[in-house]
Amino acid sequence: MKISKATAEHYNWGDLCDGWHLVKGADLSVIHERMPPHTSEVRHCHGKSRQFFFVLSGAAVMERGGEEIELGPQEGIEIAPGVPHRMFNKSDGELEFLVISQPNSRGDRVAAEHKE
Repeated sequence: MKISKATAEHYNWGDLCDGWHLVKGADLSVIHERMPPHTSEVRHCHGKSRQFFFVLSGAAVMERGGEEIELGPQEGIEIAPGVPHRMFNKSDGELEFLVISQPNSRGDRVAAEHKE
């Protein structure tokens, strides 16, 4: 079945952020997300899910294991299970990206404290 952002199930998260479920299976999840300027998600990790974040437009900063990594359009980063991470949009423009999780990360998210 063909799917697009316009036809996908929509949800809100965080501080005015949006998500669209493009694939929502137990073994695989693909979500298109949008973050307004100057927003971030909560630092967290997953016990089982491996994730890949791929920037579609805008500028992202991924904090992974205490390191900040800048990502531009057509760039991505893999996050292994158990690695604390969070996405930032520190720019003045909108950020859109894909989050691909295997298996689905639903119910697999644990808040992670920052370690200096």
